[in-house]
Amino acid sequence: MANNKIKIGFLTISDRAARGVYEDISGPAMQEWISNAVTCPYDIVSKVIEDEQSLIEETLIDMSDNLGCNLILSTGGTGPTTRDVTPEATEAVCERIFDGFAEQMRIVSLRTVPTAILSRQIAGTRGKTLMINLPGKPVAIAVCLGAVFLAVPKCLELLDDSIITIDKAFVTQVFE
Repeated sequence: MANNKIKIGFLTISDRAARGVYEDISGPAMQEWISNAVTCPYDIVSKVIEDEQSLIEETLIDMSDNLGCNLILSTGGTGPTTRDVTPEATEAVCERIFDGFAEQMRIVSLRTVPTAILSRQIAGTRGKTLMINLPGKPVAIAVCLGAVFLAVPKCLELLDDSIITIDKAFVTQVFE
């Protein structure tokens, strides 16, 4: 049975933002992009947490299993430092990994940023939830979402008959 309204989780993973050392700009950047891309009503769950693998895993599980997010977008923790553990946490809680998302995000990002090869974001599913890791910079978030978001509605439909409508012209503007 199709859900009337989907729920999108936004998870910022940043030690400094979680501690209030600086303002989270990545989470709002994800939400703004989604508000322009998604044309149907949706509910929001938004969290800011520290870069700790067990905390990331617990939060992703809670957002998926308890809060009922159909889609979880995370930002941060995908780089090469030892504190960057978002991909490991995501892989630990997902039942299936969809390599095509990460491959496409890196391919598109590499067109303008040579260091995009260092980004380790992944995507996968837990139950009926699609999880996508994104980089931490707002410009990179927009590029990566534009690179993969056309596949999101079909993925959500196949997972649980969820219906999400999008503005395809907005989503694909990164390719123009």
